[in-house]
Amino acid sequence: MEGSVLLLCLVSLFTGAQSQNQIPSITTSYAQIKEDTPINEFAFQIETYDPDSIPDPLTYIITGPKASYFNCDANTGTVTIRTPLERDDDDKGVFSIGIVVSDADYTVSKDIQIIVVDANDNQPIFENTPYNVNVEENTALDTVLFQVYAKDVDAGLAAVVKYHIDEASPSDGLNHFTINENNGEVKLVKQLNFTSLSTFYRLKINATDGGGPVYNEPEPVHQSNIAFAFITVVDVPDMDPRFLSTPYATTVTEHSPVGQFVFKVTAIDQDSGINDDITYSIEGTDDLFDITANDGIISVKSDIDREALLDINYVVALKVTATEVHPSILGTQAHTSTEVRISIGDINDNKPKFYDCGVEPCAEASSFTANIFEHSSMGVPVDDLNIRAKDLDQGDNGKFEISLAGPDKDAFSVSPQIAYSESSVQIMVKNSQAVDYETKTSMVIQIIAKDSNTADCCSTATVTIQIKDINDNSPTFPKEVYILKVDEHSPNGTTVDTITATDPDTMDVGNIRYRLLPDSILKYFNVNAMTGRIYVTNSKLIDREVTSLYSPTLQARDQANNTGNAVLEITLADINDQTPQFNRESYIDYVKEGSNLRIQVQATDRDEPPNSEIVYGIVNSNYSGKFTIDPTTGWLENNGPLDREAMQAEDNGQVKLNVTATDKGSPPLATWVPVIINVEDINDNTPKFRKKSYKFLVEEGKKAEFVGSVQAVDLDQTIDHNRISFSIVSGSFGQFIIQTFKDEPDGYIGNITVDPDIELDYESSFKTFSLDVEAMDLGFMKDTVNVEVIVVDVNDERPQFKPVAPLHIKENTTITEAVGSFKGVDLDMNHFLVYQLVSTMCRCNGSLTLGPCPEDWFILEPTGEIMLNEEFVIDFEKCDQVELEAQVVDELTQKGENNSATPGHIVINIEDINDNAPAFETTDSLYVVVSETASVGSVIASVTATDRDSGKNRQMTFSITNIQFRDDVNNRTTELGSRVFRVVTTQEDDKYVGNIQNMEVLNINVKGKYLVTVGAANTEEPKLFSETKLEIFTVDKSLKVELLFSKTVAEVQAAQSQIVLLLTAATQTKVEVVMIRPDSSSTEIRAAGDTVMEVYFVNANGTALDSDTAETILSNSVERYKLQIEFGLKDIGGTVVTEKQVNPIMFVLLGLVAGLIIVLAVMTTSLVCTRRSYRTKLKASKAMNSAAMVVTGGDQKSGPVVPGTNKYTMEGANPVLNLNIDTATDLGFDEEGSNADRVSLNSLDYNIDMVMSDKDTMPMMMIQEEDEEEGGADNPYVEPLGEALAQRGKKRVNNSPSLTFDNPSLSTTDL
Repeated sequence: MEGSVLLLCLVSLFTGAQSQNQIPSITTSYAQIKEDTPINEFAFQIETYDPDSIPDPLTYIITGPKASYFNCDANTGTVTIRTPLERDDDDKGVFSIGIVVSDADYTVSKDIQIIVVDANDNQPIFENTPYNVNVEENTALDTVLFQVYAKDVDAGLAAVVKYHIDEASPSDGLNHFTINENNGEVKLVKQLNFTSLSTFYRLKINATDGGGPVYNEPEPVHQSNIAFAFITVVDVPDMDPRFLSTPYATTVTEHSPVGQFVFKVTAIDQDSGINDDITYSIEGTDDLFDITANDGIISVKSDIDREALLDINYVVALKVTATEVHPSILGTQAHTSTEVRISIGDINDNKPKFYDCGVEPCAEASSFTANIFEHSSMGVPVDDLNIRAKDLDQGDNGKFEISLAGPDKDAFSVSPQIAYSESSVQIMVKNSQAVDYETKTSMVIQIIAKDSNTADCCSTATVTIQIKDINDNSPTFPKEVYILKVDEHSPNGTTVDTITATDPDTMDVGNIRYRLLPDSILKYFNVNAMTGRIYVTNSKLIDREVTSLYSPTLQARDQANNTGNAVLEITLADINDQTPQFNRESYIDYVKEGSNLRIQVQATDRDEPPNSEIVYGIVNSNYSGKFTIDPTTGWLENNGPLDREAMQAEDNGQVKLNVTATDKGSPPLATWVPVIINVEDINDNTPKFRKKSYKFLVEEGKKAEFVGSVQAVDLDQTIDHNRISFSIVSGSFGQFIIQTFKDEPDGYIGNITVDPDIELDYESSFKTFSLDVEAMDLGFMKDTVNVEVIVVDVNDERPQFKPVAPLHIKENTTITEAVGSFKGVDLDMNHFLVYQLVSTMCRCNGSLTLGPCPEDWFILEPTGEIMLNEEFVIDFEKCDQVELEAQVVDELTQKGENNSATPGHIVINIEDINDNAPAFETTDSLYVVVSETASVGSVIASVTATDRDSGKNRQMTFSITNIQFRDDVNNRTTELGSRVFRVVTTQEDDKYVGNIQNMEVLNINVKGKYLVTVGAANTEEPKLFSETKLEIFTVDKSLKVELLFSKTVAEVQAAQSQIVLLLTAATQTKVEVVMIRPDSSSTEIRAAGDTVMEVYFVNANGTALDSDTAETILSNSVERYKLQIEFGLKDIGGTVVTEKQVNPIMFVLLGLVAGLIIVLAVMTTSLVCTRRSYRTKLKASKAMNSAAMVVTGGDQKSGPVVPGTNKYTMEGANPVLNLNIDTATDLGFDEEGSNADRVSLNSLDYNIDMVMSDKDTMPMMMIQEEDEEEGGADNPYVEPLGEALAQRGKKRVNNSPSLTFDNPSLSTTDL
């Protein structure tokens, strides 16, 4: 029996051992490698999972077209760089390689994605270099001259190239050219000039990329490159030609032969780059010279007579024009002009001639007439002779001699005797005695001008000289002394007498001139030079009282200045011309009013009697009637009592009289003198009030308030007698005081005021006061008046607001009149209300409460009218309600507060109009993913739009305006019209949703994307419109990934945006959520109430992650724990591994061989097995690897469980069998041990495709060996598996030490 049991045991052991070699799996799904990773550097590690308890050695191989980039260690799976990586733009740096992993029995293969991370390892490369361009100098500013382009094959920012000009040669080229840093366009920004500036520029252009990562560089690295641009400035015909070596001047001799060379001018084209041909011409009509058009040679055209050019000073000025042959850029012939001055050289071809220059212009003449006085001195020239001799030749050719001839030549001489070209000719007296009027009355001579160098040498002119007689007698008077008399102060021009002289010379008849001597007498008397009439010149100066006798000399002069003299004695007769003169300038005296005055005035007169006799009088005035004066003696007296108060106040007691003194001459003369009489005042008048009574009004409640003024006057004229003081005698009751002040111009004023300590109260019994006011002077003379004071009520009521209904105003309103107004009332009758804005509050941005307004839309006028503020525009979308708070002020308030106790409020409701276009909530370009199996009519994408308007103005409909398909393979775009997609408009709360539906099944066979333009338009006028674009990729449905959450659908939907953000951050893809639904299946990891989120993980190039890749990336990401803990992520999907096909015949043969071996083994070991029992302990190989993927539940408990469970079968981990062996049986197995061992062995038959341990909700339990001791202090774990599981969750890195765990209860014998 024991043998049979042993045999069965060995057979079971052998069969179990045969089934332990399970299929390994490849866990690596993708690898990210930097593009510039050096050769032989680490690329990635192939991660595998072998479920065998003792894993077999694995062999690693990489396959595929791109496998040549890598070396793979066949034993470790470490992949290194073999050849440099090149990121291919066609596949966006993503390609696949095959991974083949095999053990002794199985081979597993898998394609993984290699993501080549771009490195900034390429410089921008300029294309189409070098850049040579020709630019015309007149090119307009801001013209794009050329465009440079540099391509950077890197990706991202590293492919973005910026351009700038590093330097220019010459350096001022930096001022002429700029480059657009984004597109490389080079523009002209400063005008070029071929002539004055450089004709060539070289630009050094730099292209720098946006920077990117480089292997082993912590910071981004920028790559740059340079290229040179050569700009040649092309000259254009825009300048006039220029003459060389100006100014031009030359000389040619007169009468030179026709065609003789004179001068040559030269002009060049200033546009040196063109150098156009030049033609020459002479402007105007010139008959003397000609010019050749091609070479500018000036020659004689006709005979030149220098003397004919006298009017131009013998110089011919030619205006020569140089003209370019071809038109300029303006379409005209460019030209310039210059002056060529040609001086005409002289030859001796003219004889001298005489000219009469007594008239203008000088005329050629042969006879002349002149005059001269007889016996004129030698050398005196004859008169009235203006002869010029001219020889039109120049220099020595113009030299000639002048001489005299004729019968009278010896009496005269000529000057000059030698002359050049032109000279005045003078005839002078040579023999004075020969020139005698009594002998000859006229004389004749000839003037000869001789030019010795010509045959026709001479010219002759006859001069007739008339001899004039001279004056040789003096004039005489009949008497030597004349006695004359005239009244003093006779009027100017009064004739004193007429005295004449005679002269025997005939030429002096009627030509004698008279004069008074000395010259000092002329200010008193003068004489008519023609008639000899003596007259008065200044009546004021001939004053008998100053000088009574004058003795001037009268002189007569003839034409020859011969003179004769006579003495005059002029006596002045007296007239009444002196005014009487008072002895004083004024007379002053003092007298008290009521007393008598006596004072004498005296005056004298310088005339002779009777002109000097004086009579006194008083000039009529205000006070002249009160006085008398003696006309002979000048005594002045008053003829009645003097009263100071009867005098005018402004006289200040002074009487001013004007006393006259008049002589008895004819006509009589008079003068006057002021006499001032000071009448001294005495106190003889009582003060008097100006009014009989006074009545005043005063407002209540004002201390020291002015009430009114009373006026009184005292007619006394001095302050000692008219000073008045006021006092309130009765009726005041202590309420009023009075103060005295001087009143202008006279009198005094008493100002009545309320006592400073008293406030009048209108509401009291005293509304009227009757005051007795007294006025008293310093002599105690007084007067009394009654003053009535009435107390007046004051304006002391505060204004109030009337309620105003809300106003309604449409947004964007531009009316200029008032939109509403505040209304206020004041109970006071005399009021003037002014309104002031206190604050403006607005309800904005959909808020339910009022807050500060962003803009002041309204202005409150002082009248209370509400006006629009023209600086701003009312916008309903900003604020839909405005509340104005104002206060009203009574500007006539006299007491108390003048503003309203409570502010007034007006609510203005802003009414919406359609002024906002629909706005999409997505960006201008977004993309969505559609499975190719999507049925027709499926909602494959949606757009959301809002409108800031309200009500009907915000309603909208969506439409598809354009559909294109972008073929990425052929790089071609196809217009599809509207036959692929349609849009259905729905409303969700305040948003409008446009659901994009496919109208046909989409085809994924063509690589590309759909470009769908969706428009949104308002339904109300004006129908405002906006657009957005969608990029729709087609992705196979098999790439959809299901995420299982332990939350409800509502909770997952609420957290959708946060979940998508975490998934995006973890996978670096665009996460498209297809559906969120309740979980319909029920498994051990899927509990009721779980939610499934269906998503696509889409790369930027349109590809998507499969579930395995997504699971691997998420499992290794830091975001996974947040997804699990906060949002309840439970499952991500699995990877399907294809088992290696095994030949069943091979198993049959192996079974037969195994049977023979078992029989031999049973016979050999039967005796040994019956003597002892064995304790078998199995150790888990690579326990760390198996525990790395296990999530130990928090409810895990220790205790006896059935060993051999599959709780730790992931990643090649096997259960550890800690069995208690019963030694009572011969084979060493008791019933329990046998059953447990059997279950443990059967556990190895579990399928390799098991769920993740983190999905297992069953508690893990351990079996402790009954007789095994507890671990020591250094190792708290009893079992190796426990120690391995304690390492779960720790991230494994490449340099982590290999983890192994020892079970001290096992020995090599046990194994």
